[in-house]
Amino acid sequence: MPLLSQEIATQVREYLADLTSPVRLVMFTQEFECEFCAETRQLVEEVAQLSDQVSAEIYNFVTDRQKADELGIDKIPAIAVLGAQDYGVRFYGIPAGYEFSSLIQAIRTVSAGWPELLSPEGVRRVSQITSPVHIQVFVTPTCPYCPQAVVLAHQMAVASPMVRADMVEATEFPHLALKYQVMGVPRTVINEKIHIEGAAPESMVLAKLEEALAGSKA
Repeated sequence: MPLLSQEIATQVREYLADLTSPVRLVMFTQEFECEFCAETRQLVEEVAQLSDQVSAEIYNFVTDRQKADELGIDKIPAIAVLGAQDYGVRFYGIPAGYEFSSLIQAIRTVSAGWPELLSPEGVRRVSQITSPVHIQVFVTPTCPYCPQAVVLAHQMAVASPMVRADMVEATEFPHLALKYQVMGVPRTVINEKIHIEGAAPESMVLAKLEEALAGSKA
């Protein structure tokens, strides 16, 4: 049974109709001890069928360990959204519910190779980053404010090769939710130390990102 209704599939097909370059949805799964792997794989394959520019590649997290290591995949289910290059755009956990829109937006942005939803000032500041930045955005599928935080993080990853950005579905990775003290979502964690509660505006996220970088140099 399809995960996407005919109505949603039609909307996605129209939204992805003008993609300018190919996008690969590289998904990692395994056959056991992964509650949402099967559904995530099905979702990726259904989305790939909606555009000639989108393809799905499925790997086994255990037997294809070299590929997982190459892409920095350390948990599953995982989706790496790759375009002309690897921009560091990742999804950990199924991008379902409200987060489905984050996946579709990531496909558009990676295809374009440009963070079209960042302000010119945001692009300028992010592109000047010279040290590695890891952004993790903890979400749940029922959170209507979470996609804003995820999309912003992914835009920043596309804007700079120094930034990688992960959506992390909190209920699928409870050990990480506990580690990062996720009491509500979205919760954004930058370089392990800086935290942002809620769907913060671009200006605040940029300030926190620069704070994280300044702290790493101190």
